[in-house]
Amino acid sequence: MSTGAGYTKYFPVSWEELHRNGRALAWRLMEKAPFKGVIAVTRGGMVPAAIVARELDIRHIDTVCIAAYRDDKSVGEVNIIKPLNIPDDGEGWVIVDDLVDSGITARHVRKMVPKAHFATIYAKPKGLDQVDTFITEVSQDTWILFPWDQGPSFVKPIVEETRAQG
Repeated sequence: MSTGAGYTKYFPVSWEELHRNGRALAWRLMEKAPFKGVIAVTRGGMVPAAIVARELDIRHIDTVCIAAYRDDKSVGEVNIIKPLNIPDDGEGWVIVDDLVDSGITARHVRKMVPKAHFATIYAKPKGLDQVDTFITEVSQDTWILFPWDQGPSFVKPIVEETRAQG
């Protein structure tokens, strides 16, 4: 299965799993709380940030709108669409994203708010050094299919996919 940009596996995530892991992230962040606010890294970090904000009763939410992936799932030039509107260095804030992959996006956000706590649900080896708190580590060659990227469809049995490959 060729998935582009060096990804050889898919890891589908359901809404229920994402919600459960978002709550688990909030549990881990409890010991670091209270926070002044949440910074959601858009677009993927918006749903996890909403879950964390609800669970920690945080009402102040800002976004940093940043894009690095191309359509073929490779990382391109980082494009800051909307910068942060945080008046300081991020101390007391928590940045929430769905995942850290190569760490490129995370490095850019960290430069904006170097003292903020960075939290993700999923983390890959190349980006681990950018994250303070995460829930699940996945291999670098795995493309995570978030619920908003999926729709119900027929799936061939694994044995049929294996036969087709070789």
